[in-house]
Amino acid sequence: MSNRKSESLASSLVTGVNHAMARLVDIWDGIGIMEAQRVERMETVKKHIEGLLNDMITEEEALKQRIRTNIITFEKQLDTLCQELSLDPYKLGDGLTVLQIEKSLRLRVEVLTKEKGERLKELHGLQQQEKELCVELCVTPYYIPTGSMPSSTQLQELREHIQTLSEEKKSRAMVFSGLREDIRKLMNEMGHEPETSLEKESVCHDEEIFLLTHENIKALMQLLSQMKVKKESLMDTAAKLKERAMCLWNRLDILEQNRDAFQESVQGTLSDQITQWKREVERLTELQKAKLKDVIEKVRQELVAVWDECNLAPEQRERFSAHFCDDNFTEELLALHDAELLKVKDYYAQVKPLLEVLQKWEKYWALFQEFEKKANDPNRFSNRGGALLKEAKEKVKVQKMLPKLEEELRMGVEAWETEHRSAFLVQGQRVMTYISSQWEDHKQQRGKEKSERAALQTTKKGDTTTPFKTPTKRPHGGTSGPTPNKIKKTPNQPAMVRSYSSSSSSTFISVSSVKPPLAQKTRTQESSSQRTPMQEYNSIERKPPVDISYSDFTSALSKKTSDDVLNSTAKDLLGFSHDGPRF
Repeated sequence: MSNRKSESLASSLVTGVNHAMARLVDIWDGIGIMEAQRVERMETVKKHIEGLLNDMITEEEALKQRIRTNIITFEKQLDTLCQELSLDPYKLGDGLTVLQIEKSLRLRVEVLTKEKGERLKELHGLQQQEKELCVELCVTPYYIPTGSMPSSTQLQELREHIQTLSEEKKSRAMVFSGLREDIRKLMNEMGHEPETSLEKESVCHDEEIFLLTHENIKALMQLLSQMKVKKESLMDTAAKLKERAMCLWNRLDILEQNRDAFQESVQGTLSDQITQWKREVERLTELQKAKLKDVIEKVRQELVAVWDECNLAPEQRERFSAHFCDDNFTEELLALHDAELLKVKDYYAQVKPLLEVLQKWEKYWALFQEFEKKANDPNRFSNRGGALLKEAKEKVKVQKMLPKLEEELRMGVEAWETEHRSAFLVQGQRVMTYISSQWEDHKQQRGKEKSERAALQTTKKGDTTTPFKTPTKRPHGGTSGPTPNKIKKTPNQPAMVRSYSSSSSSTFISVSSVKPPLAQKTRTQESSSQRTPMQEYNSIERKPPVDISYSDFTSALSKKTSDDVLNSTAKDLLGFSHDGPRF
């Protein structure tokens, strides 16, 4: 279509030139211009038209050359931009004219040039933000070579890096703010004035005075830790001064209202409170000098009380007896008493857990002995109000707690002695030796009581024994007397004996064999009662007590004896075996 239009224009141009020339010829004819002049004029018109066309051709050729040059230039620029922007090379479409190629290349160059400018502008802004954050956080910037054009990936990574730094800044700022606030609070509580440059900067309200670096955070954490230690030290000092003042108040019998009034007046920072307590202690110390005798006597009473709490033996107290009995009441003597009291209190604080376990053991040991005493009381089986069942439950509890507490004591004492490298003594004895001696004394006491009961039973039976008569045989087939309706029970007949366990409400019934003659039984008891268990124990060489425990003691109770006598004197079986209590 375009070709036809251009051909039509060319044809009309030729037609127009022909018409114009014909018109000129007519004009020339009308004027009467001769042929020679007419040719000359026609040559002038020809030159004019040819010159105009040549100029146009020249301009178009120049345009064509310029377009080709632009194409070459744009292609070079596109290659450079694609490399700088990390883009793939630009590809032209097929069948394009020179002018279309030039236009396509020019537009692409303009787009990429604009993108390059935007990237450079964004890079500059991001780098400024990153630089400020890196300086505040003291971190390494995201690396982009100087003078290079960042790619889209690099710009995205830089944005993410800046976002991460911003979040880190907020987090560190919160940490800094919290640390500085805690430090200010501690300093205000203690009344501490900033001394070092770090302390002064910590309490300063300028938020930008600190760089949010890890080193600064560590420095503030260390400073906060130091302030906490100092506060604890001041609180400990204040507590000791307060304890000292209270001790002096008690010694000097200061009125309660005066004490309360002073404590209410103690206000301000820790340093101020320490100063006030120091003054009070100094005042009370001066007042104490005028009442040394009364004060020392009170310290001695307190010292005796703590000695008793620690279960110290007399020989352990004798080392201080020279000062304890000194009647020369001086400040030096008071200082010795105070030092001893402090030493004993420290020892009590160390062994208090062990003493508490020992007190529990002694409590259950007393219950154990009480239950054994009750076992000999025949009235205990009346079971009024379920007392027997309650007693059985309590015995089971005692049976479980005694070995448990002994084991706990053994392990605790071993650990304590290993840690302190010294022996833990109770009334001058090792703990397990002390417990063993209690069991040994208990065993001896039981043996003595058992011997006494056996002797008493033997005496009673000796008084009531009657001669034994063998019954006369009746003649075979006859009767020597009336046949009794009922046969009386003789000593040779079997008897049934009931045995009750003292540790539960169960009843054990056993049938014995035929009883031996009473006289024979009496002789057996008399021969066995000639030497009591106590005499047997005293007749042999006493050996040092060995460590025994509840489990060792009760294991012997389960042993069965083959010579048990089951008769009316077997009330020892009610709650006891021959060797110990039956649970």
